[in-house]
Amino acid sequence: MALGHTENDEHAKEHETMTKKKIWVVFFYLLGITLVEFFIALVLVPKGLLPRGVANFTYIALTLLKAFYIVAYFMHLKFEKFALKSSIVVSFIFIIYFIVLMLSEGSYLHVHMNK
Repeated sequence: MALGHTENDEHAKEHETMTKKKIWVVFFYLLGITLVEFFIALVLVPKGLLPRGVANFTYIALTLLKAFYIVAYFMHLKFEKFALKSSIVVSFIFIIYFIVLMLSEGSYLHVHMNK
């Protein structure tokens, strides 16, 4: 019985760092990133100050940054063990790699099959 309490205490200590202050800090980071995305979409791209390709790349990078903050803090992944974090990251990298491969193969077939 004492062992169960020890495990719960350790689990609680891992998540003690997620205070209300930290939650609000992460919220304002996410809000700031969203405001930057809106500024790019509503000001920079329509006025021609930023090419659409650069804007799309920036959207993707900022979206991945927001996804990191959400997964790390609100899903508590930042407080997990290294093995779990690395297995999730490696799986994510393989999924992205396979998506890129499928898109490149699909465009190759589309270009060469229509001749």
